[in-house]
Amino acid sequence: MIKVGRDRLIDKGIVGNVSYVQANAEALPFPDDSFDCITIAFGLRNVTDKDKALASMRRVLKPGGRLLVLEFSKTDNPLLTKVYDTYSFNILPKIGKLIADDEDSYRYLAESIRMHPDQATLKGMMEAAGLINCRFHNMTGGIVALHYGVKP
Repeated sequence: MIKVGRDRLIDKGIVGNVSYVQANAEALPFPDDSFDCITIAFGLRNVTDKDKALASMRRVLKPGGRLLVLEFSKTDNPLLTKVYDTYSFNILPKIGKLIADDEDSYRYLAESIRMHPDQATLKGMMEAAGLINCRFHNMTGGIVALHYGVKP
């Protein structure tokens, strides 16, 4: 994915001050107060110690810097939850088997989404990591949520 992202930036003429780094989110290899903004999309649920990762992200944010976390989440609509769970646990793995011959990875995807903290819990985790003005915005009925926090 790093190569794909690099190639897309190059194709758009963005070749300047950009580094491509594969790193452990729980121990980011950057100095304190390095970044104005950090984003992570559909990745936090795969981190073993989410609290440690959030603290690491906060550490490398500059004061006033923003953390944006886009992640699968929980819907509060019982009918949508039932439909989404049926799709995720019954249909999605079969599609993965048919298209990629990999039912297990698609089953893991559904399980990792279910195990990920809900919106309010993740907001609280961001606050516990020392971020302020934390909030979230539900999309697609809460199936996906964008979380926001600021380093004081």
